Amino acid sequence: MQEIFNRRSIRKFTDQPVEPEKIDKLLRAAMQAPSAVNQQPWEFIVVQDKERLEKLSQTSPYAKLIAGSPLTFVLVANKHDIKVPGALGWEEDMGAAAQNILLEAVHLGLGGVWLGVATTEIVPKNITAFFDLPDYILPFAMISIGYPDGQENKFVDRYKEEKVHYEKW
Repeated sequence: MQEIFNRRSIRKFTDQPVEPEKIDKLLRAAMQAPSAVNQQPWEFIVVQDKERLEKLSQTSPYAKLIAGSPLTFVLVANKHDIKVPGALGWEEDMGAAAQNILLEAVHLGLGGVWLGVATTEIVPKNITAFFDLPDYILPFAMISIGYPDGQENKFVDRYKEEKVHYEKW
């Protein structure tokens, strides 16, 4: 699967909108991700309105590029779908869904970048306030998608043999 090797973080996009059928494919790819005990806690907010993208870009100091994207997905987890109370498996589920979106984007000729949300305390609060989310919805990440402008998904060898250990440290 060449998409795994070619995927790069694309941070600048053309103004060309992402077609609805591609948005559907991206969401379907996300929901095919593996999930602990098949809980599938993911839900997605699709943001395409330029004014909302501009405001969303202000929810995190690292999200300024959202303003220049034609499409941003906000990935959230629904606590009601978490089947093992207190378990942290939902983060892995959400990470797998995010990766699927990014790989499908490459497959569709698009670029994307994963913007962490759950990595700080303030950004999830900002996202919750921005979308007026109920307390059982947990913000996880934002992924901006679009047609690359000047950057490209291309292979860069990141393999490091010294990072691989067989049978023992």
